[in-house]
Amino acid sequence: MNPNLSPRPSMQQERLKWGVAHIYSSYNNTIIHITDISGAETLSKASGGMVVKAHRMESSPTAAMAAAKIAAEGAKDKGVNALHIRVRAPGGHNGPSNTGPGSQAAIRALSRMGLRIGNIEDVTTVPHDKCRKKGGKRGRRV
Repeated sequence: MNPNLSPRPSMQQERLKWGVAHIYSSYNNTIIHITDISGAETLSKASGGMVVKAHRMESSPTAAMAAAKIAAEGAKDKGVNALHIRVRAPGGHNGPSNTGPGSQAAIRALSRMGLRIGNIEDVTTVPHDKCRKKGGKRGRRV
């Protein structure tokens, strides 16, 4: 066999070390918490309140991106290079079941930091049966 016609060298497969990014996004704040794959050990965490001064800016996409950058750097220092993402909204029987403005920005920022993204799932709590909502029989009158 001719040594010059050897098969192409296979691409260097990088070894993926998985983690889980728990993103809690409400209308008041965005919290990014990165754990190992079992969820038992915290690798890094950050929130919108850690990166901005004004309380009204904590839930903004800009603050979420900055918080995601901080959390991603902490996870990369510990060797994580791939993430499964679990997005959560307040949910429950009285909270909104849609996420705040920071969740999409946080996912995008984690991806831009060079982390491989695996599954993205919504883990918002859903009530099986509700407590009675506040507002009375005729609802909230505005």
